[in-house]
Amino acid sequence: NNALIEVLGADKPKSLKGTYLDGVVLDEYAEMRENVWGEVIRPQLSDRKGWALFVSTPHGKNSFYRLYDTALNGRIQPNGERIKDKNWSAFLFKASETNVIDTEEMESMLADMTPEQVEQELECNFDAAVVGSYYGTLLRELEKQKRFIEADIYEPQLPVHTSWDLGIGDSTAIWMFQIFGKEVRIIDYYEAHGHGLEHYVKVLQDRGYKYGNHWLPHDAQIRELGTGRTRVETLTRLGIVPNLIPRMEVADGINAVRLTLPHCWFSAKKCEKGIEALKMYRREKDDKNNSFKDKPLHDWTSHAADAFRYLASAWQAQRPKPVEEKRPEGI
Repeated sequence: NNALIEVLGADKPKSLKGTYLDGVVLDEYAEMRENVWGEVIRPQLSDRKGWALFVSTPHGKNSFYRLYDTALNGRIQPNGERIKDKNWSAFLFKASETNVIDTEEMESMLADMTPEQVEQELECNFDAAVVGSYYGTLLRELEKQKRFIEADIYEPQLPVHTSWDLGIGDSTAIWMFQIFGKEVRIIDYYEAHGHGLEHYVKVLQDRGYKYGNHWLPHDAQIRELGTGRTRVETLTRLGIVPNLIPRMEVADGINAVRLTLPHCWFSAKKCEKGIEALKMYRREKDDKNNSFKDKPLHDWTSHAADAFRYLASAWQAQRPKPVEEKRPEGI
C-alpha cells in the first residue's frame, strides 16, 4: 500500500524532527529522554492526527511512569482534580497474570534472575530498583526520609555553588547547590543541548541567585581548535571564574556521590529531571556474559550524573572552615 516504515534510534531526539507520521511505536520509552514525545514526536502526528503506542519495561517512576499514570487516571488539573482523556488508554501486563510464558520457562527464568529483575522485567513494577543502578537504593532511602522537598529550598543568605558537565557536541548539565553545615541543599538543575557557553551563563544570571564557586571538570582548560581559547577563558570573559576539579577515576567519583547523597536535600520540582537521571544512571550491561561491566552506560543520564560527581568532589571545600582559637603568647 506504499507505506513507509522506518526504524530509528532516539538517543539524539532533535535528529528525528522534520517529517510527518501516521503512527509511531516508541519502544522502551522509559529509557528515552522526556522531550522525545512532547517536543519531537507529538508535533509530527498533528497534521494527520496520527496515533502513538508507548511500550516499555518500567525503570522507576520516571517520565514513562508519569505518562502511564496520566493515561490511566487522567490529567491533574490546577485544582487537583483528575480528568480522564478519552484519547488515551493504559495497559499493564504482568507475566504472572497473562500466562504468556509457560510454567516451565517461567520457573527457569526465576532461577536465573534476581528479585529486582523479576519485579522489573516480568511484573512491570514501577517501584522496583532499576537493575544495575548506582544510586537507586540511596535515592529511595532519601525518598523515605522525605528529602525531596516540593517547596523551594533556596536560602538567600547562602551562596549558590554550581557544578558543570560541559558538552561540546553533547548536552551540558549544571547542578546548583548550597551548603549549610553538613547539609548539601540541591536547589536547582539545568541541562540543554546545542548551545554555547553564553547561553548557560545567561541561564544562571536569570535565576537571580547569589553565586559562590563554579566547579568544572579538569579538561575545561584544553584549548578548543575553533576559537583557540579554553572554556575556562571563555567563561571568565563572560563573568564566571571557574574552579577545576582534579582528574579522578570515574569509580572514585561514583563512590564520592554515594558518600555525599546521605547529606543531600533536593528541590523536587526544580531538580526533577536531574533526579530522574541519577535514578536511571547504571552500569553497562555485558549481554555476552549476562553480567554488568565495571563502567557506566553512556546515555542521556550521563551528563547529570557526571556533573553530580563533580559536586560530590567539591562540596566539602565549600564548608566554612572552623575558627581556631588563638592562645595569648606565653600560655
